[in-house]
Amino acid sequence: MRILVIEDEPGIARFLKQGLEEEGYGVDVAATGSAGLRQALGQPYDLLLVDWMLPGLTGLALCKQLRAQQNLTPLIFLTAKDTVQDTVAGLQAGANDYIKKPFHFDEVLERIRVQLRTTAAAPERFSVGPIVLDVARHQVYKDGEEILLTQKEFALLEYLLRHKGEVCRRQKIIEQVWDIHFEYNTGVIDVYMNALRKKLRLSKDEEYLQTIRGIGYVARE
Repeated sequence: MRILVIEDEPGIARFLKQGLEEEGYGVDVAATGSAGLRQALGQPYDLLLVDWMLPGLTGLALCKQLRAQQNLTPLIFLTAKDTVQDTVAGLQAGANDYIKKPFHFDEVLERIRVQLRTTAAAPERFSVGPIVLDVARHQVYKDGEEILLTQKEFALLEYLLRHKGEVCRRQKIIEQVWDIHFEYNTGVIDVYMNALRKKLRLSKDEEYLQTIRGIGYVARE
């Protein structure tokens, strides 16, 4: 599970990042609304923690822009604002929850869990050609037959199918699937892609998982 924290106070951002990583979440941090918007639109996250009073693009404006672009990632506001009008404005903009500062980490953690449980309750299925991936059941099928994958193979296929039609760059795949954020030999992706294609028994005519030489991979019909 990956969470994006959009918070301009360095101390709060570090506190949340450390605490959430200790709970097993992958965490990215953005310090401005514009940077957070780019990250939220540029890669998949399971949840966004957004400060209301961000420099430049505010948290409220960020939320509205995300929802206008059909990005429905669960979003929780962190804010010192405490009026009913502010709360209503945040929820009307598309926020899923609202945590007032100062807050206890345990409260943040439980509210995150509630949102992730709610999201997981709605089955997500992605497909390309005869390949179907069921996120909730952690199952993959081809032509109706279940294909058993390792956890990493499943995560790699899920990432490609979530971005079907988009060229997924090797560095982004390493960051999102392997959670590696430093210079690293991306050749491991090729090994897993070969194994994935073999398990899915893709023939030469079934070019659903294509290699874009020198760049990365793309799932397309």
